Amino acid sequence: MTKVQLLNYDMAPGIVAFSTTRQGGCSTGNYASFSINRYCGDSEKHIVRNRELLCRQLGISDDRLIMPHQTHETHVACIDEAFLALSPNERQAALEGIDALMTNVSDVCIGVSTADCIPLLLYDSQHRAVCAIHAGWRGTVARIAEKAVQAMTDTYGTCSSDLVAQIGPGISLDSFEVGQEVFDAFTAAGFDMKLISKMYSKWHIDLPECNRQQLMASGVTADRIHLSSICTYKAHDTFFSARRLGINSGRIFTGILLPTTQSL
Repeated sequence: MTKVQLLNYDMAPGIVAFSTTRQGGCSTGNYASFSINRYCGDSEKHIVRNRELLCRQLGISDDRLIMPHQTHETHVACIDEAFLALSPNERQAALEGIDALMTNVSDVCIGVSTADCIPLLLYDSQHRAVCAIHAGWRGTVARIAEKAVQAMTDTYGTCSSDLVAQIGPGISLDSFEVGQEVFDAFTAAGFDMKLISKMYSKWHIDLPECNRQQLMASGVTADRIHLSSICTYKAHDTFFSARRLGINSGRIFTGILLPTTQSL
């Protein structure tokens, strides 16, 4: 049986957290070989098969693998029993324009799709809740990480100092060259540019560090924030990079799952 090759994260005992790599699926070309994103041009046949492989590996059914249609906004959706009871069409509508998911339901894998943008995972051990966040530069400027922490606080009573965070593979400072308008957007949003930017021939922005700063501003302690330190642009043979492959290419899926209490 084909095995999906995952980058696994050790966030807490019993918690399943990972990012997919480009290995272990059936997609071809710029989607080779593992991608489950339905919004980037891959064939539905390959997506269905790849989802089957991942769900089998995770030990869940396909309807419990949840990924939104991201639009670089800051909307956070709660995946609860009411959501799980929706029809497929209702689910699709509820996931439109969503860039972060949170849940406290066991045996549900929530996740986000990236290919240079920054994926973040959060785990609240006190309330047994998790969150997956997609932070492109627009979402980062709009402080999606901070808004996701606040959403968990509002929904589950999360205390930010209890959170464990994982920042997954994404484009690095060295590789993320931006125009002056992007630099100006971060400046206007109040970020400390000395911490998150550097001038080469053009400005470069450190998206992982910018999101780390947001998590700490939200009250997550520095020692509980872990970075993969993998640059997707440099490691494009292992992880998808839209800057390398173009937008019509595969995507990394970064997910988190709470196994049933009995299995912990």
